[in-house]
Amino acid sequence: MLIGKRLKDLRKARGLNQQELGDLVNVTKVSICCYEKGTRTPNLETFQDLANVFNVSTDYLLGNDIKAEVSGNEESYILNIPKEAAEFLCELKLNKDLYNKVMGEDPKRIIELLKKLLQ
Repeated sequence: MLIGKRLKDLRKARGLNQQELGDLVNVTKVSICCYEKGTRTPNLETFQDLANVFNVSTDYLLGNDIKAEVSGNEESYILNIPKEAAEFLCELKLNKDLYNKVMGEDPKRIIELLKKLLQ
C-alpha cells in the first residue's frame, strides 16, 4: 500500500521509530505499524497530523501522483510522479539553461533521474 510505504520511508528518513511517531500524532506504536503494513487506515485527524509532522501534502501520502510526459527528439515517455516532483520539474523548467544542463536532451536520462529522486 502506497500510504504505508511512504509513511515508513518518511519516518525512517526523519530518524523516528514507530513509538516516537505515534507519540507525535497521539496514537500507539501498534497503530503506526498497522498503517505502515496497510492493515489499518488512520482516521482523518491522524492522517492530517501525519502529513503535518512530515511537512508533506496529504495527496503525497495518498499517492495522488501526476501523470507526466517526457519528450525528447523522437521518443516520449509517460510516467506517474508525485506532485512534489512535478512541481520541482516545473520550477526547473523556468530556467531553460539550467534545465537543459541538468536534464540534457535525453528523455531516458530524465526518467532515470526521476526514478532516483523518487526512491
